[in-house]
Amino acid sequence: MMRIIPAIDIIGGKCVRLTRGDYHSEKIYRDSPLEVAKELEAHGMQYLHLVDLDGARSKHIVNYKTLYRIATHTSLKIDFGGGIKSDDDVRIAFENGAAQITGGSVAAEYPEMFERWLEYFGSEKIILGADSNDRKIATHGWQQQSEIDVVDFISDYASKGVRYVICTDIDKDGMLQGPSIDLYKQIIDNIDIKLIASGGVSSIHDLEILQNIGCDGAIIGKAIYEGRISLAELEKSVTENIFR
Repeated sequence: MMRIIPAIDIIGGKCVRLTRGDYHSEKIYRDSPLEVAKELEAHGMQYLHLVDLDGARSKHIVNYKTLYRIATHTSLKIDFGGGIKSDDDVRIAFENGAAQITGGSVAAEYPEMFERWLEYFGSEKIILGADSNDRKIATHGWQQQSEIDVVDFISDYASKGVRYVICTDIDKDGMLQGPSIDLYKQIIDNIDIKLIASGGVSSIHDLEILQNIGCDGAIIGKAIYEGRISLAELEKSVTENIFR
């Protein structure tokens, strides 16, 4: 079964969503990420993808206090990303309740550091963030783009022990027009990793497709906040063991 992983993105301590990673498209949905997290938990959700968007475009974690509040007031298993660019950032994330951390920019720019984290903490704790635009890896909160092919990037890190990968097609993110199925299928068919799909999910049908192609998890953000997928629907699907 595929894991359902709701997302909370944070700017200025508030729950927001962007479209295609554009910070100028910021839309505030709720003032309290903690209240959103509690609501998710109340509807049977077990996992949370928490993104520090302030941290993503800075040089360090910013919203670690929000991570701490959610971790200490819910039982959600939190994967935390955004702004993790140093050993100190990793320490702060884990000390404040992250079950896993996601490294994207650091994996692209400082592979030795990322590989050291992978070796020290293990593949269950360190997720590779593979965010791409036109199949090229993007970094720094998606504000910069490299020439690294996303499939090659994932394949290389899989050979170094990475087990979990969050792959986001930036062109799909926040658009509610369906996920990047062909890209995900290519990755799953050719690389031995647990793929977590992110970006574009707009319906339960999208989730069923992602499960059918073999995704380990699917991250859902805007579809929940815009009412395209209700928490009651997700709760029913989890209760009936369609997803977990």
